[in-house]
Amino acid sequence: MSERKAAVLEEFGAELKITSFPEVQPEAGAVVVDVSHAGICGTDTHLQQGKLPIPLPVVLGHEAVGRIRWLGDGVRTDATGAPLREGDLVSWASNIPCGSCFYCAQEDEPSLCETRKVYGINQSCARWPHLSGGWSEQIYLQPGSTIVRLPEGVTPEQVIALGCAGPTVAHAVLGIGKPREGDVVVVQGSGPVGLAAAMYATVAGAAKVIVVGGPANRLEVARAVGIGDVHVDIFAETDAETRLAKVLAETPNGRGADIVIEATGVPAAVAEGIDLTRRGGKYLVVGQYTDHGPTPLNPHLITRKQLQVMGSWAFSPKNHLEHVRSVPELVQRFDLSKLVTRYELGAVNEALADMRSGITLKPVLVSGAVS
Repeated sequence: MSERKAAVLEEFGAELKITSFPEVQPEAGAVVVDVSHAGICGTDTHLQQGKLPIPLPVVLGHEAVGRIRWLGDGVRTDATGAPLREGDLVSWASNIPCGSCFYCAQEDEPSLCETRKVYGINQSCARWPHLSGGWSEQIYLQPGSTIVRLPEGVTPEQVIALGCAGPTVAHAVLGIGKPREGDVVVVQGSGPVGLAAAMYATVAGAAKVIVVGGPANRLEVARAVGIGDVHVDIFAETDAETRLAKVLAETPNGRGADIVIEATGVPAAVAEGIDLTRRGGKYLVVGQYTDHGPTPLNPHLITRKQLQVMGSWAFSPKNHLEHVRSVPELVQRFDLSKLVTRYELGAVNEALADMRSGITLKPVLVSGAVS
């Protein structure tokens, strides 16, 4: 029986180890995929450090693209109804909601499902089928997975460039924030989620998108790719009041943005974001995925400005489909491949360190599954 290599987290705070697991044939309704591109997300750095409760050992990686090796009995089409065949390039939603709980069935918010299965996060590799994360040469997609064939003319690298940030932002920006044509949008944060938010706001018709983030190399990439109209470096503008004045000066009559999207993961950014939002505007918190603790803010401003303050958690399979379907339009406007830095699977710890330091914007582990 053939074996496949995978990057395994065995203990929190430790480096990942490359481990071999046996290939498995798919049961009915399942699919086995040879992984070609697997993204590294900021959340993965938090998972490695034990900041979110996950079972160990685990093959990390909740965003990936690959080529179908085997289809289980009964699998004939992808989530859109298109024919699915062995050899097809596919992407898949990282999570499988239960479909029957209060949040799935009554609220139609499967991203809030408390028992959903998540590849690369809550599926321990100690249990069969073992290969349940994207940082592997192969992954076993369980029955119920949302699998979609890549659109014609779209490359795996273009899809993985936004990894989980794309569907996360499709949920948050298009589904909850809903920018209107002509809006001025401020995005706090210049990581993958922040840049995805800026792109989706542009596609939705925003008149101006102001990106407030850093370090400088990330803003340089944003400029090169055409993401955002104005870029404010928080490491160059270290004084909060000066930074506030600079951003407000870019809004009509200095009144603030119609929508401000927080994508930093830094609690202190929330109070600043409220200051950046105009009266009657929207403040959308997307980046606080890991609990970094409380932060002081003045609730009077929420009342006085009559703000809509909203949060968005992760994404549903529907949002994953929305993102993949939107990639052809995104690549017409933005060179997504410039966001990616490639690493071999064996260099996973180097890629994680580079993600943590901000040296790279989107590290991607690659294999030979796609030439």
